[in-house]
Amino acid sequence: MADKAVFGWLVDSITKEIAGFIVEDEHVEYDEALRRVYSSKLYEKLNDPETGLYREGAAYVYQHYQEERA
Repeated sequence: MADKAVFGWLVDSITKEIAGFIVEDEHVEYDEALRRVYSSKLYEKLNDPETGLYREGAAYVYQHYQEERA
């Protein structure tokens, strides 16, 4: 696994990108989009290094978010 600083940066970066996708797709404000990400099960998985999601692209991780919301 990447060191904690790199891991945190990767999670933050993906989270911001996913929030951007939510803003575009769901037509909500950025703060609301972040709230949706932070309260999702996906965010828990993203913060678990064992899942490896932090190494994936934001678009791929966003697909998981969409599946969770369906």
